[in-house]
Amino acid sequence: MLTLANIRVYDRGVAEPDSRGTRNYRGGGERRDEILDAAAVLFASRGFHGVSIDDLGASVGLSGPAIYRHFASKEDVLAQMLLRISRHLHDGGARCVTSASSAPSALDGLLRFHASFALAQPSLIVVHGRELPNVPEPARHEIRRLQRAYVERWVGVLAELSPQVPVSRLRVAVHAAFGLLNSTPYALGGTVGPDPAETADLLVTMARAALLTSG
Repeated sequence: MLTLANIRVYDRGVAEPDSRGTRNYRGGGERRDEILDAAAVLFASRGFHGVSIDDLGASVGLSGPAIYRHFASKEDVLAQMLLRISRHLHDGGARCVTSASSAPSALDGLLRFHASFALAQPSLIVVHGRELPNVPEPARHEIRRLQRAYVERWVGVLAELSPQVPVSRLRVAVHAAFGLLNSTPYALGGTVGPDPAETADLLVTMARAALLTSG
């Protein structure tokens, strides 16, 4: 089972452009990950336009220009941040479904996976919801592609559980459940409270009930 302890699994390494013009990380890259993590907190608290390259460098003990050793621009930092988490959700969702023995267990795996993400990464939820329009193309297109594929993983599982319900209705239900699960930065004030496991169980129970009553 995926928990708060193992949610932070991302691609790491040297950024190289792929065929879509986005960047992929391979190999070692702890410094880049440190910058991305710091940027998520800064962008969430101050907004993308309220953070300078100098601010970002200072947050990780670098000069502002030193950030350009790792990223092409501040916009590239934002793009790589959201690409990283979009890939993580996409790949994690695929693992939840392919490793499950049944549709009910696949749904449970998806719910617990996403609840763990929501509790562990409130800053990323805020940044994605507010700053995606500031990501340049083609990275923004790739982020949306990965997110649509993630949604369809959920829709496919729900379609097995409720074959009589139109897919369009199931898709609306999935987005509504994401709204519930992703409410943690606002409902919890950016914290997970004294018992993260209990909070995760509550989110899973509520989201499951919402999804299974969508028909």
